[in-house]
Amino acid sequence: MNTYEEKLLRLNQVLEIVPVSKSSWWAGVKSGKYPRSYKLAPRTTVWKASDVYALINNMQSSRHD
Repeated sequence: MNTYEEKLLRLNQVLEIVPVSKSSWWAGVKSGKYPRSYKLAPRTTVWKASDVYALINNMQSSRHD
């Protein structure tokens, strides 16, 4: 049994963490600036929470360099 379960975030949850517009987020996903999405169903797209938090950590560390 796997003791670690990855939390999945919907777009609105991601945008609460990363304060950008929906269109900016999707453009960043397309360009590779932001983490890739995963399709769970035709109208359900999610992101791995660990990927989103890693993005935030990288953005914060690059500001302090």
